[in-house]
Amino acid sequence: MTEAKTDAIPGTGRPGFDRRLLPPMMLGSVLNPINSTIISVALVPIGAALGAPASQTAWLVSALYLATSLGQPVVGRLIDLFGPRRLFLISTSLVGVAGVVGTLAPDLGVLIVARVLLGFGTCAGYPAAMALLRSEARRTGHDSPGGVLTALAVANQTIAVIGPLLGGLLIAVGGWRATFALNVPLAVAAVLLGLWRLPKSAPATGEPGPATARLDLPGMALFAATLTSLLLFLMNLHLRDWYLLLIAAAAGTAFALRELRAADPFIDLRVLGGNTPLIATYGRALVAYVVSYAFLYGFSQWTEEGYGLSPFHAGLAQIPMFLMAIGVSIVSGRRKGVRAKLLTGAVGQIVACLLILTLSGKSPFWMLPLTALVFGVPQGLNNLALQNSVYFQADPDRIASSAGLLRTFAYLGSMVASSATAASFGRHADTGGMHHLAWVMLGAGVLYLLLTVFDRTLGRVATPDARTAK
Repeated sequence: MTEAKTDAIPGTGRPGFDRRLLPPMMLGSVLNPINSTIISVALVPIGAALGAPASQTAWLVSALYLATSLGQPVVGRLIDLFGPRRLFLISTSLVGVAGVVGTLAPDLGVLIVARVLLGFGTCAGYPAAMALLRSEARRTGHDSPGGVLTALAVANQTIAVIGPLLGGLLIAVGGWRATFALNVPLAVAAVLLGLWRLPKSAPATGEPGPATARLDLPGMALFAATLTSLLLFLMNLHLRDWYLLLIAAAAGTAFALRELRAADPFIDLRVLGGNTPLIATYGRALVAYVVSYAFLYGFSQWTEEGYGLSPFHAGLAQIPMFLMAIGVSIVSGRRKGVRAKLLTGAVGQIVACLLILTLSGKSPFWMLPLTALVFGVPQGLNNLALQNSVYFQADPDRIASSAGLLRTFAYLGSMVASSATAASFGRHADTGGMHHLAWVMLGAGVLYLLLTVFDRTLGRVATPDARTAK
């Protein structure tokens, strides 16, 4: 391998963060958000091509989040035990396979399978990045520089917001299948970068015994049963599916009993239960993503069907959100603390939801980018603040699985958003449905604000700069 390029830690003379790790970290972590968002402008063209209504194409969103919600903490735990390299290479290879399956899919069912594969394939990127940050902190004796966490958040934010525009461009050039084909070159690049740059040795977790002996397979299986039944219920909210909630409750109870008794649990509920700040962060992530993804999917579909824009112009209307989110993330990234970021993000969500309630099919076009611009503020602040919170609140030896669990709660929120979008729109994304969805978003935004206002622990959450020598 080439000589490490590191940032020197000021005042110590010791090597700092190995910058060679940034390319695979960044690319791996954006594979999920790019597939999460690019589909938003492809749902209508896919439905038209395959004869599927919006209530059915919503499964393309739900399938990815079901797989990712389950896979992120599981793969994160494997990364904690075995190191990021092997899991990163296996997962990103699966992304390429999913891209081929989706490109050649003859019907909606196969497309859903491709999205499930994408969900599992994109599971390793973000937990691996967080594990590498902790590994570098152990190697250097200092937390990684604040710019690294900010760069990671900005990369994810950039892709998440630019995804609809990129999707519109791809659809204009090569049809909706091009949005799946994109994964093939991305996966090849990620695998090559992983082989070239990621360290071969696993990070020392500080946990005793062989890594394979610490695998809690029964706990993982019960977690999967609990989450799968819960998410299947959330995908299509209806009283006739009450039995799914019963299964989730039974499996969840068995999971809790198993984890509380296990010597080395998959998710240490004893430690997690005593970490109220981290639990509050997970709760904020859930409601924040209800708002964020209801806007992403609902607003995009409404601008196409309810307002009459093409997929390309629907993505173009969200450029202001992209620009605002990136600018906000960069400006606020190195500032100490997360409370101000979270409060500002909460207010931004509420204002944006109120703006949506004023829109109609006859609104002037400039109202669409204005609404997206306002949404850019919470989009840029919330993700960064939640990520930084987990980095400092979680057990360092379980940072990858804790980061994966953050994504699980976020995807629970996105699943609620997907269900709310499908229920609000039915077969057509009209203005009435968009307003109904906006009220759901507003309720989630108010809850997010309350969870932030009454959390007194946020003032003690540092940013990397607060713990790095000046």
